[in-house]
Amino acid sequence: MHVLATAGHVDHGKSTLVRALTGIDPDRLAEEKARGLTIDLGFAWTTLPSGRQVSFVDVPGHVRFLKNMRAGVGAVDACLFTVAATEGWKPQSEEHLRILELLSVGGGVVALTKSGLVDPGRLVEVAGDVRRRLGGSALAGAEVVPTDAPTGQGLEVLTGALEALLATTPEAADRGRPRLWIDRCFPAAGAGTVVTGTLSGGRVAVGDELALVPGPAPARRPLILRVRTLQNHRRSRAEVGPGHRVALGVAAAGHERLDRAKVERGQALVRPDQWAPTTVVDASLQVLAAAPAPVARRGAYQAYIGSGEHAVRLRVLGATAVEPGSCGLVRLHLPVPLALQPGDRYVLRDAGRATTVGGGEVLDVAPVLPAARAMPDRSVDRVVAERRWVDADLLARLTGERRPPDLGRWVVDPAALAEDRRRLEEATVAAGAVGLDLAGLSGRERAVVGDLASRGRLTVRDGRAHRPGAPVDLTSHPFLRALEAAPFAPPDVASFGVDRLELRQLLAAGLVVERDGWHFAASALARGTQLVAELLARSPEGVTASAVRERLGTTRKYALPFLSLLDAEGITRRRGDVRVPGPRLPAATEGGGSAGRTGGATGGGTGGGRDE
Repeated sequence: MHVLATAGHVDHGKSTLVRALTGIDPDRLAEEKARGLTIDLGFAWTTLPSGRQVSFVDVPGHVRFLKNMRAGVGAVDACLFTVAATEGWKPQSEEHLRILELLSVGGGVVALTKSGLVDPGRLVEVAGDVRRRLGGSALAGAEVVPTDAPTGQGLEVLTGALEALLATTPEAADRGRPRLWIDRCFPAAGAGTVVTGTLSGGRVAVGDELALVPGPAPARRPLILRVRTLQNHRRSRAEVGPGHRVALGVAAAGHERLDRAKVERGQALVRPDQWAPTTVVDASLQVLAAAPAPVARRGAYQAYIGSGEHAVRLRVLGATAVEPGSCGLVRLHLPVPLALQPGDRYVLRDAGRATTVGGGEVLDVAPVLPAARAMPDRSVDRVVAERRWVDADLLARLTGERRPPDLGRWVVDPAALAEDRRRLEEATVAAGAVGLDLAGLSGRERAVVGDLASRGRLTVRDGRAHRPGAPVDLTSHPFLRALEAAPFAPPDVASFGVDRLELRQLLAAGLVVERDGWHFAASALARGTQLVAELLARSPEGVTASAVRERLGTTRKYALPFLSLLDAEGITRRRGDVRVPGPRLPAATEGGGSAGRTGGATGGGTGGGRDE
């Protein structure tokens, strides 16, 4: 299946020729039939003698309906270009040719219509002029066939030329990413709202849910539509592939209501998870040599993309203007979000001068660099490099190309990955024996740590990254140093902000001890034990909490939990209002004698008194 568009000046016999080739009148409007003038797009189809099917999109030739012409040639494979032998090359012949070139319609056949109305000499003259004007264009070398539709003259030769053209024209590729630019919308009995267009990129089936982009005004959020019916050439189908003209009967999915007035030419139907609708694109721009002025930031421009016409703001990248006959780069700001991809073609028209000035190719549908620095092209590597890290699904929506993730779910620029590896290795070294806490890292950073661990450049244990083979040395931990600096007036965990896992490691290593929510350095326990032993050596009958507080040089706030810690360790025992020696009390190293380890300390328990 191929889709061809007609092209040519008004009243050069496009519709008559299509009707003669297919038996279908593409002029469907009463006004068109009354005036004998194509106003809007018309559609017809036929099967060629080889069995090859071909659809025709018949476009208007009058300059007043140029926007309708552009809507019809945005997704075609080739063209049937008409020039009336009676009139020869005309202004719209030239403009249609340039539009076809700007949209990269790469091949076609030229029909010299109304040939039966001129003498052979005139026919040779017109054919020569047409070939000369096509020289250097996309239609250079196209077969020129004299025809006369009312008499059937030349139709057989024209059919053969179309067969030869389509035999060398690539069929539409199925990339599993369908898009239907809507060129008509109308009500149909039993089908509800029907939209038509040329399907590209992938297959569509009855029951599919597709997003209408842009959605209805004013929010323009995509609206999900369900395909209720599907037709191709007026035949019902369960599924249709790319490269076909289709008519879809659609209804709003879920409980939403579809307002047919909100569905219009220029919108597209796509799978919602495959596209990233955009209002800003970077693109190439070829300015026609015949353009009346350079294309610059100042000016009112309209861009024809897909089947739509959109007023755009334009910024030239890397220069102030693009001169006639030259190429440049531009950033286009669209008034509504469109489902675009790199490689889409557009036509640019100067709205003030009412002239086609150029066109080009979409290069980036979501530019991230400022316009002053942007240098867009179609490279996927460039897209990744500019974003450094990009979700693989998002990359596919932005470029139409799926790449396997490098780490986790991300495709990563090699330079960015090397930098992140170095940074996280340095952070792990700086974390010392405690290691780098993975809980404080982003998902991307954790993916890098996992990558480094798989390469043997880091080890991960207890939620922390360490250098391979690095000993676990917690003696220089900041919290431990703070506890040692104030052994009997320690900072509390909350105010210091110590990590819970690190605290557990310090406790497990025996460097820190805890009682009643307070933490003391192990060295403080050892020193306090010795001081209390000295007190008890002088007062074996027991010492009060006040005496211990004074000996430790602290306050009641810290002395009480420290005494509770001594009780729990078996160093002291509480008896009433005093502490007496416990079974693990060491001998005093100074003072008046030594305290017995068990003497007088086995009875009485902790008592029921209150610490004073």
